[in-house]
Order: sequence, then C-alpha cells, then structure tokens
Amino acid sequence: MSSQPTLDKMTMVGALLSFLMFCWADSRNLVFQPSSIIATGPEITALLLGNIENVSLNVRTVFTSNVSGSIESPSCASEETLWIVSKELVGKNARVNLRLNKSLHLCGDNETDCCPKPLCVLDTLRLSACVGNTVHASLLIQARIHAHLISAYPGFDNQTVIPNQVYQPLGSCPCDLTVQTCDIRCCCDKDCSTEELKLFQSHCLPGPFGGQLTPVPDYHCSAQREDSPDWFPFFCVISPPENNPYLGLFYNGDTIIPKPRPSFQKPVLSAPVFNIYRQGNPIFTLDDHLFTIPQMAIGHCVYNAPVAFLENFNFKCVTLLDSCPTAFPLQTLPSDLEIQVNNGQGGVVTVQVRDELVVDLSHFLSDAVVNSDQGQECKDVTLALDYTFYWKGNQITNITLIRSVGTVILNGRVALTTRYSAIFLTRDYVGDSNSGNPGYQVGRPVIAGIESAQNNTFSVQRTSIYIWKPVRDGLCFTAEKQPVLFAENSTSGCLFRVSLQNLAQCDLLRDTVGSLQKNLITAIYVANSGNPNSETEADWVKINYVNSSTSLGDGDGSCSGIPSHIHIYIWSLVTETAEGNAQRNIQAIQVRSTLSTWTLDCGGGDLSPCADPTEAQLFPVTSSVTFIDIPIHPGPPKTRFQINFTEYDCNRNDVCWPQLAFPVTKYYTGEPHSQALAKGLILVFFFIAASVLGTPWRQIRQAWNSSLVL
Repeated sequence: MSSQPTLDKMTMVGALLSFLMFCWADSRNLVFQPSSIIATGPEITALLLGNIENVSLNVRTVFTSNVSGSIESPSCASEETLWIVSKELVGKNARVNLRLNKSLHLCGDNETDCCPKPLCVLDTLRLSACVGNTVHASLLIQARIHAHLISAYPGFDNQTVIPNQVYQPLGSCPCDLTVQTCDIRCCCDKDCSTEELKLFQSHCLPGPFGGQLTPVPDYHCSAQREDSPDWFPFFCVISPPENNPYLGLFYNGDTIIPKPRPSFQKPVLSAPVFNIYRQGNPIFTLDDHLFTIPQMAIGHCVYNAPVAFLENFNFKCVTLLDSCPTAFPLQTLPSDLEIQVNNGQGGVVTVQVRDELVVDLSHFLSDAVVNSDQGQECKDVTLALDYTFYWKGNQITNITLIRSVGTVILNGRVALTTRYSAIFLTRDYVGDSNSGNPGYQVGRPVIAGIESAQNNTFSVQRTSIYIWKPVRDGLCFTAEKQPVLFAENSTSGCLFRVSLQNLAQCDLLRDTVGSLQKNLITAIYVANSGNPNSETEADWVKINYVNSSTSLGDGDGSCSGIPSHIHIYIWSLVTETAEGNAQRNIQAIQVRSTLSTWTLDCGGGDLSPCADPTEAQLFPVTSSVTFIDIPIHPGPPKTRFQINFTEYDCNRNDVCWPQLAFPVTKYYTGEPHSQALAKGLILVFFFIAASVLGTPWRQIRQAWNSSLVL
C-alpha cells in the first residue's frame, strides 16, 4: 500500500521534467533590433535575431484604444496592407525588409495609385514573428511618409523648358524648376501651398535666383553716398540697369513673333546623305546606327563601342561569373550577330557568322577548375568574337565573324577572359600595317624591322618593339608584351622570383633575365616614317644598343650585373607639313640596358629567405620608353647678357618691369598701340586733374591763403 503514492510522485516529477524540457527546446529567444522604428521613407529594414527556423512574418495595422489608450496586442492573424514583407539570411539571423507598395507622387487628373495629400501615409504598424499561431517577437513601426515633390507628367521630364528669351519671356521666379510641383526653398513658386511654404519660409533662396533683386553694386555711380571719397565720380561705373549679369532672368516684356526670312544655311534634306568611309570614321549599320563590338576603354570593357574604319584592335575583357550568363556578349545567337552593315557606297553587307567549338578553356579561365564533373554547367558561352573586314578603296566588300563558344563549368566564382578583335584586310591578305602617311600618328605602334638576306639586296621584315604588360599575378613568366606607341611615354615591369638557390648561380640568373629582356626588342632597325618601304634603306634607322658597364662582384646571397632595366630613347622631328598637319619622323633610337645587384632582404625579423634555399623574394624587371622632340628652329645662341642678366627677362624673372605699364607697351595687343597710348595719356591727365581739384590741393590753397593774410 505504501509503494503506490511513491510511484505516483515519480510519475508526476517525470511529467514535469518532460514539460520543462519541451518548453526549453521550443524557446526561440527571438528579438527585433531595433524594437521600434519611426519610418519616413518607403523602405524599412530591421534585424531579427535568434532561431529563425520555421518563423513566419506578417504585418498588421494597429490602432490605439479610445478607452484605455493602449495599442493592440501582437497577433499572428494575417491582414492585407500596403507593405510587402521579405527577409534574407545574415549568418544565423535574418534581415527583414518592408517596402511600401504604393506610388508616392501627388495625384493628378483621373489618377488612383497616388497620394491625394502631401502627407501620404500615416499608419501605425505591428510586425510579428510567429511560429505557428504563437507570437515570439514584435516590432512597432510608426510610418509618416510625405509625397515626393516630383512631377508625374512624363512629357516634361521633371524640368521646366526655358524658351528663347527673344521670343518668349521668362517668369520672375527663376527657382521654379519643376512644373506643377512645389520646389523646396523657392518662396516665389506659385505651386507651393500655404502649408508647404511654412516648412521653409525662413530658409528661402537668397539673391536673384530666389526671386529677390540684388542691391546696386558699390562701384555703380548711382550708389554714391555722402561719405563717398572725392575721387569716386572719376572711377565709378555708369551702366543702365538692364546691363547686368542676370539679364533675362526677370524679363517680362512683350513676346516677339519671329518672322520668316531668307536663310543661307544648307537646306535640310529629307533623307540622310551617307558619307563614304575614311580611315578613323565610324562604321554604320543599315538603319543608320553605329556598328559596335565590345572593346576596352579607360580600363573598362564597353559592350557597345563603335568600330572605326581601317582601325585594327584586339582586346581582352575579364568577367567574374557567379552564375551562367544570360545576356550579351557572353550569350549570343548567330541570328543576332548577322547584322546588315552599310558598305560606304549605299549598299549592304551582311556579317557572315561561323562558329568554332573550344574544348581547351585554359586560355579563357583562371582560378577555376577547367574540367570537372561537379558544378554548374554553362553551355554555349561566347568566348571570342573575331571580326574580319574586307575592304577596297572606301568601301567594305565583306565581313566575316568567327564566334568561339565553349562549355564553362562553374565551381564557385570563375574569372572568364573573353577576346574581341577586328582586322581589316584588302585583296584577301593582311597588308603591312602602317602607322601614318607619311609621318607617324600619335598612339600608333612604332614600326621596327629585322634585316633579311635576299639576293644581296636590302630587305627588312617588319616587327615591333615591346615593353612589359603585366597581367594576372604580375610575374615575368606570365606577363605579356605590348608594343611601343609613338609619342606616348610609358614605364612598366614585372616581378621575378629569386631564391638563395638562384643567387648561388649568378651566371644562369643573368642569362635568364637577359633573355627575358631581349625578347622585348629583337629588331635591328626602326622605320623613320609611318609608311616605310621594306626595300629602301633610307626609310630605316638603326637601333643603337648601349650596355652600362659594371664590375661583377658576386658574393654570398647576391649577384651583380643583372640586366633588370632597359630604357628606350626615341628622338623625333617635324620634317614637313601635309594638309596643315605636322608630319613627325623618327631620327634616332637608343636602347640602354641598366645593370643592378640583387641581394636578398632578410631584415625586419624575417630570416626565412636567407635560411631556406627555396624561399623566394620578388625583384622588379622593368622597361620604359621616352620620346624626345627635336626643336625645328633652335634659333641663334643666346649672348652672355641674355644668359646672365635676367632682371628684364619676363620669362625667367618673377617681377617683369617692362609689363608694369601693360596697356601702353607692346605686350598689349587688344587694340592698336596708338589708341592704347592715347587712352593711357588721357587717364594720366584725369588722375592729375583729380589730384589738383581734390581735397588735398584745396587744403594746400587754404593754408597758402591763410599764410598770405598773416
């Protein structure tokens, strides 16, 4: 009999523990941060902290009780409001976003989705986080949102069209910039209501642009006061009120109706006249739009860059892919690329597209697995667009396009390098690419050449001279080369990995770096003009190679005589003028190699490079080019007086005495010298007259007369 109560107590204790464990497991500890928000805009953001699994969000409009004055308690019942609720995960928590699903512009005629009053939304909202039908957290929101003071009329583009002042007067409120809308701080705006004016009545725009006339300037003759000096009438400005910087802002005269009159301008034709293609002119499509190909401009890829006639280019663009591309230019169709182009003579040329499948994507992908069974598969990704334009005279005869496509496997973020190029051919072969006719054009490649033996006659095979173009990691073994462009100074380089093991073999290190630098410049000659003849020796200038001498002093952990820098000096001269354009030719070129000593740096507490033979450091390998202009007319040599005596030299002295009396000197060219001299003498006369007739002279006469009386 005594064991039965004990068993009942144990059963009750177990049930109580089970209930507490259930309550503890179901506790969410959810909380909104912040707990209350006063919203003045159409978007509201808050954080929901805690276990957000199976949590639903709903927003309700709540009201204050007229009896107790308290706000309604939170509820999980759904209600249709003007707010759209969404959430996004932020770690283990969530960011909750509320967006007003209503337009905030003021209502016009026959409009519904708009604001009837300037105070558009005035609500108290309760955002609840519920699990099932239980509220675990709530957020109180007070929304007080005004309408946007912008025009809802698409024809006006939110701006007042200012007409020509000759034919249409402008109103007396220059700060009224928007139609049928109150402009902030514009107190003369007729569209502002009394309530709106009270918001900024004490902060109206000052000056003429706020509709307030400016006072008379102090230098104006009408501004003379009793305390003005005696010389004020001689130096004040007489000008009518209409002649001021704000002429036209407050013009309220009559409207002048323009009358038809004879015109000597070129008549407007009904159909556009197409100009023939010349080098550098843009290429147009059949519907008079620019023919575009993705190109690089100012360090960025421009997908709608126009193509210039007879201008070859080859650009690469890097795109970071997180998902499969769906838009141009990474996703293209042959039908979209078969564009009809104006051939320059009024005819039509259609782009002929040919597809090539790329299997090896190692040249297009970096920092990604090229072939993998895992990841997202993106098919028919456009990897390259190579255009070939065939031309004859000023006409395009044919256009072909090779579209390279391949399958990209996305395993994380992928850096995709795409290529876009255009080349112009004539007679079905690549002609010699000139850099000017006859002189070099700025920005065109410098033409170099290698001598080729051909029946004991002079003949040059064209090539280019290059400088470094670092890409990706900037290392010399992955760097590319870029041609030297005429009249554009440049300095570039790459990084070379050197370890203690490399510094133990200095001869091999010198040969390796030297071979890298020699690959930049393999030419013997440089063309002195932009269109040289390969068989005319007078059209070519021999390159002068200069090596700086230094004694080899190799030691432990250091190597000297490393050809780490090459510098290219190019002298150019203006030799003639063709059609008003100066023609520049290359007169001489020198390639100078600078030797340096490489030593591992083990300072700063990092001793690993000097202790571990395989630990490497980075050393710079650089290249540069400098263009030097040779003056056309150097002029006679300066005398000793011109060199040493600089007191009267306005170009070398801060104080220029000859220009002290500027209007009456030869440096003043605004009007004839005789008129300037006459006006200067008249000004001196008035100055003397003002001195004689002014207060100082009158005081002298009074003192003289008083002395005579005594």
